[in-house]
Amino acid sequence: MMTNLFSSFDPATSNSISMNWISTMTFIALMPPMYWMTPNQGQVMLNSMTKIMSNEFKILIGPTYLSTLIIMTSMFIFIMTNNLLGLLPYTFTSSSHIVFTMSLALPLWVALMMFGWINNTKNMLAHLIPTGTPMPLMPFMVCIETISNIIRPGSLAVRLTANMIAGHLLMTLLGNSATIMNYTSLMVFSAQIILMWFETAVSVIQAYVFSVLSTLYSSEVI
Repeated sequence: MMTNLFSSFDPATSNSISMNWISTMTFIALMPPMYWMTPNQGQVMLNSMTKIMSNEFKILIGPTYLSTLIIMTSMFIFIMTNNLLGLLPYTFTSSSHIVFTMSLALPLWVALMMFGWINNTKNMLAHLIPTGTPMPLMPFMVCIETISNIIRPGSLAVRLTANMIAGHLLMTLLGNSATIMNYTSLMVFSAQIILMWFETAVSVIQAYVFSVLSTLYSSEVI
């Protein structure tokens, strides 16, 4: 039972070719063309969302780092779109796979660490010892801060994966129980509708959390 349950998140659908990961880039086909004379509602909503997120990130890192703002805003839209696409029936949720989340978190963390240690070495060393730390505790604080810095990409990836896969597992369990117990199918259907709205909110929130934490990590470096 558990093998069949978790097999719904397996990216391999056949022995020859897997089409599941195509859903990761499906949002490109859904994006409105930029050459339209009159912007449609989707493009207006996307532009408004981009402006709101850019203002949020400016508070964290300042308006001077335009490239970082573009990266974080694009990451938010990319993760949120993939999270929402996973709510569609028979669509593979790529953001619930550790390969997808780690491929976003790890290169970003490595790039920030390389930039920080090459250009702001003194600032990076100062972050290892918080202000006001007693002298006897300084070696321990260096070890603790180093470990916490190393596990950052893993915590980002696992947080997004765990939150996305938890709701989908619950929806799968409710769907299986609805087919077995017909007399409770209406109650299960109502619970799934409520859970669907909840998962929609989780999809947006988790994309926001991933982007904000990445922005906070970058603000310590630049």
